[in-house]
Amino acid sequence: MDARGEQVLDAPREDGGALLVMEYMEMHSLSKQEAELGQQLARLHLSNLRLLDDEERSESRVGAEKETPKAIRQFGFPVTTCCGYLPLDNAWNDEWLPLFARQRLQSQMEMLEKRHGDREALSLWPQVERALPHLFQGLEVRPSLLHGDLWSGNAAEVEGEGPVVFDPACFYGHHEFDLAISSMFGGLGNKFFAGYHQLVPKEAGFERRHVLYQLFHYLNHWNHFGQSYRTSSLSLMRKVAAMASESKD
Repeated sequence: MDARGEQVLDAPREDGGALLVMEYMEMHSLSKQEAELGQQLARLHLSNLRLLDDEERSESRVGAEKETPKAIRQFGFPVTTCCGYLPLDNAWNDEWLPLFARQRLQSQMEMLEKRHGDREALSLWPQVERALPHLFQGLEVRPSLLHGDLWSGNAAEVEGEGPVVFDPACFYGHHEFDLAISSMFGGLGNKFFAGYHQLVPKEAGFERRHVLYQLFHYLNHWNHFGQSYRTSSLSLMRKVAAMASESKD
């Protein structure tokens, strides 16, 4: 998954401004290269984890070290990114769950309260909050670089070159987060997920966290597009809230 060489150039206009010049690519709907995209996404997710492992090993060795990229040890991103037109709070956090709970779910709930004041959603939110720790028990989450908004409309393929992705909402987070929207709205195909999980196997509790991560995207769509996403959002909130009691059984 190679980054292309976009450039920002001074605009040849008297009134100033700038031009964004990007490479033109003849993109087609993703089909033949789904499995390859899954593997490329897995390698993207694994890249920072391998840097973390390398640094841990090097700390136990004595001697000269070769110049290598530095691993990212926190969750977040150095700049604000957007999922749709709504900005994401990417302030750095040492742990994943506080970032996801406060800077993703809670921020969506605060927008919902201002825009819609939905009583049922607001009453379900404390139950969702209580369920969150149960979904991460025994799980070590380390930061991976995420696309952040990888649904089927943000992926394509170029004949002779391979799959491409675009319109990201990047940050460093739990790798499973990227797969949530990939199965929504028609979703990417089975070959994509099979290719991904060849390199990154599912961990215990994956399916339940998959529902949790989809909840963020449905809330985000509710805030973007209104009441048509209310029913789906509330349904997922109930499912997540019920997971706390399920984990005790």
